Amino acid sequence: MTTAITVSERAARRIGEILKDEGDGAMLRISVEGGGCSGFQYKFDVDRARAEDDLVISRDGAVVLVDPASVPFLAGSEVDFVDDLIGASFRVVNPNATASCGCGTSFSI
Repeated sequence: MTTAITVSERAARRIGEILKDEGDGAMLRISVEGGGCSGFQYKFDVDRARAEDDLVISRDGAVVLVDPASVPFLAGSEVDFVDDLIGASFRVVNPNATASCGCGTSFSI
């Protein structure tokens, strides 16, 4: 299994738009926390501090941080951005998830 975490072109474009409004030094942090209706949930935050052991993903000027505790849960995942009838949101396509909720923000492994 790969540990790589990727960011789609659409997600990188949207992250860049969000971070541009946040000022210099802003990065998107993605983490996994316990909770949600399926056991784990994704959390997206704007952060200005990068820890030494963070995984740093850069694409097209967008910078994404993942803390080391979240990396195993996200290994092999792609972060995408979708804009459909139910709304616009980031979606994590996670090969480790055995089940997820209808809105896609929580999952189980």
